[in-house]
Formats: sequence, structure tokens, C-alpha cells
Amino acid sequence: MTTLASDRPSILRPLAAAILVAALMTAVLGYQIERRAGILRSGTEVLLATEPVDPRDLLRGDYVVLTYPVSLVPFSEVKGARPMKAGRTVLWIRLAPGADGLWTRTEASFSELPQQDGTVVLKSLPFEIHGWEGEGDSYRADFGIERFYLPEGEGLEIEAARNDSRVTMAIRVAEDGRAQVRTLFIDGKPVYSDPLY
Repeated sequence: MTTLASDRPSILRPLAAAILVAALMTAVLGYQIERRAGILRSGTEVLLATEPVDPRDLLRGDYVVLTYPVSLVPFSEVKGARPMKAGRTVLWIRLAPGADGLWTRTEASFSELPQQDGTVVLKSLPFEIHGWEGEGDSYRADFGIERFYLPEGEGLEIEAARNDSRVTMAIRVAEDGRAQVRTLFIDGKPVYSDPLY
């Protein structure tokens, strides 16, 4: 009898540890899903033009690679202090709607831009800079909206439309500058929408 009583705590510890690890993993996954869904649910919707990408990178698996005119930021448009040393940094850009309904960049900064009515502020993913000399005349910033996942086998039509400049993307932008892809349009008609969950 004493052996059974002493074996019970040794069996319960690994079981309790496994349950705790599973609960933590579930909580982390749930947090990531809800964080993305929160942007799609309550973020400001922005419509962006897309640009063709080098054909060697058009389709990898079941997604289309996208790039946006607002992502190429000339040095001359960057306001405020600039990092003079090499390292990782983020870039903030302000978008405002144009007369054609597409949103365009009106301001860029390496410091967080304040919110203004009628505009949204996008925060780039961290990227490496090597100082201001010898890098050309602009930066290409990524915002986490450069891939659009599609049903299997349907990428070629989207690629062709994108290469003909017929694709626009509706994205949602949270107040902290994070963005999520919402809807892909071809010739102004919605073709695919990213589900909330």
C-alpha cells in the first residue's frame, strides 16, 4: 500500500506539467489568432494599388507575392531624425485617401507619427539599414501584407491580373500601425476575402 501512495505523486507531476504546457500553447495560439482578428474586425480599411513583382517570385505554394507603391519610400520624403548608424529600425508612413479611392503615402518618419483625422499610420516590420550613404535613393519597407493566400491552383489568374495592374488590396490598419490583408479586388470587384478566423 505504501508503494502505491508514493507512486501517485510521481505520476501526477508529469501529467500536470503536460496539461500546463498544453494550456500555455493553446493560450499563445488563441492570442495570436485574436490579435489578427481584432485588426480585421476594428481596424481602418485602406485600399492600396499593387505593383508587379519579378516573375521568378510570383507564386510560392498557394500565395501571391504583392508589393505596393506606398512601400517604396524616397529618402527625400522621410521627415525628422534619421538613423545615422547601421542597425535594425522601423519606418512609419501616413496614408490618406486619394480622389480615385486609393490611399497614398503623404508622410514618412523613423519616429512614430501622431494620429490625424482622415489618415492612417502604418508601421513597417523591422528592417536593416546601413546608414544613409550608398543605398540608392529610397527604402523598401514591408508591412506584413506582402503575401495573399489563395485556394490551391488559383494563383495564375491573380498573378496575370496583378501584372496588368488590375489588382487592388483592401487592408485593415490597427491604431498601433499593424496591418492585415482583408480583400483582394480585380478590376474593382472583390474576388477573395481573408476570413476573420
